[in-house]
Amino acid sequence: MAPKQKIVTCLWFDNQAEEAVRHYASIFKDVKTLAVTHYGDSGPGKPGTVLTITFAIDGQELMGLNGGPAFKFNEAMSLVVNCETQAEVDELWEKLSGGGSKGQCGWLKDKFGV
Repeated sequence: MAPKQKIVTCLWFDNQAEEAVRHYASIFKDVKTLAVTHYGDSGPGKPGTVLTITFAIDGQELMGLNGGPAFKFNEAMSLVVNCETQAEVDELWEKLSGGGSKGQCGWLKDKFGV
C-alpha cells in the first residue's frame, strides 16, 4: 500500500464538491474518488449530503469541502498543472476554462472559481 500523502490541499466549495470531482474526471485521465463523508444531524449542512470528498488527480490527493458560501476562491491560491507538450497545455486550457474565465499568462478560473 502506498504511503498516505502527508499534506492535502482542501478546496472549499459552496455545495459543488461532487460536481467538481466529476468535472475534473471528465478532463484528466486518472481521477479517483478516495473517500466521501456526509453531514450528520448536527449540520450545518443537510443530513446525508456530502461534507467532504477526497480525490486524487494523477496521484495528487485533494479534498473538496462543501462548506457553504462563506468563502470564495481567489488568486491567492492556485494549482499548477505540469504538461509535456503545448498541445496538452492547449487542451487543458480549453477544458478547464470552459464555463469559467481565461486570464493572462496561462492563468484561468474554472467554472467553480478554482
